[in-house]
Amino acid sequence: MNSKAYLSKAIWLDQMIENKLEQLQSLKSLSMKVTTNFTMDNVGGGGIEKSRMESTIIKVLELEDEIKDDIECMVEIKINIMKMIKKISRLNDQFLLELRYLSGKSWEDVAATMGYDKRTVIRIHGKAIKEMDNLKEATKCH
Repeated sequence: MNSKAYLSKAIWLDQMIENKLEQLQSLKSLSMKVTTNFTMDNVGGGGIEKSRMESTIIKVLELEDEIKDDIECMVEIKINIMKMIKKISRLNDQFLLELRYLSGKSWEDVAATMGYDKRTVIRIHGKAIKEMDNLKEATKCH
């Protein structure tokens, strides 16, 4: 996997986690709307309503576990990305890569933060990625 693809994993994983958190919030909201019907005919039974509620709670808990796993993975990826970025020779390039891949900023936001136009930011990015690819090649065992 090339450097750019690996760096992009953090952005995608962050967006996936955000999406799952929205789904979790929606499920929790829906689960609060699940109500039990109390009727004289259902006093002895009630198993259907209980199993629906249990099923909903289990789904919420499973999604929470999935989100926790994704967050652990994202933390590990971001730590590795930080280590990779620190190997880049120019601080300016490091800052650009951090803004883009660790903070998830758009190219426009990166340009505005750094005081450059978008074209300059993309040019600097290309050089930084090339340097990162070269560093990865140099550290491979032959």
